[in-house]
Amino acid sequence: MRIGVFGGTFDPPHLGHLILACEAYDQLRLDKLLWVLTPDPPHKQGKLISPDEIRLEMVLAAIQDEPVFELSRVEIDRPGPQYAVDTIRLLHEQFPGAALVYLIGGDSLQNLPTWFRSQDLVEETDEFGVMHRPDELVDLTHLETALPGISAKVRFVNAPLLEISSSEIRERANQGRPFRYYVSPAVYRIIQKRRLYRSE
Repeated sequence: MRIGVFGGTFDPPHLGHLILACEAYDQLRLDKLLWVLTPDPPHKQGKLISPDEIRLEMVLAAIQDEPVFELSRVEIDRPGPQYAVDTIRLLHEQFPGAALVYLIGGDSLQNLPTWFRSQDLVEETDEFGVMHRPDELVDLTHLETALPGISAKVRFVNAPLLEISSSEIRERANQGRPFRYYVSPAVYRIIQKRRLYRSE
């Protein structure tokens, strides 16, 4: 079994996330794709993030109509900060024999040598599905020097260039500007009902 691992804060999950997840599922020939909600991301320490249960509700709403998408609690159910290397190790225990494909953006791939126990992460992960923008240049030779074994595990996913970000959606919601078509209808209803991202 080939399982995609798609981590993020998802505050909120938007159409860009869904399209990227769908492209990764298709292009990498995955059997299922796990959405791994990160409660306490190491790179966002000190930043204001919506409560776990609200983001959890939004992710479940976003993926409810796609049977190959599944929410994973592998990071929710352990204390933070949550590191990718520990997540992959725990998922290997949960899905013995499965090939785990860790999904990251091209910018994250470039920064991978700075991640916690990055060499262990490379060794524990079967493949890295890299969301590749058409204008992005990735220097695998340089990366291979820093992280031996990484280049053989990289699989590029050609993703549409979508200028949608969770931070822009939060800003639009706060300013009372439209964002309805940036998220799924179910996620939009949750944001409106809970009055999320409004400063008042």
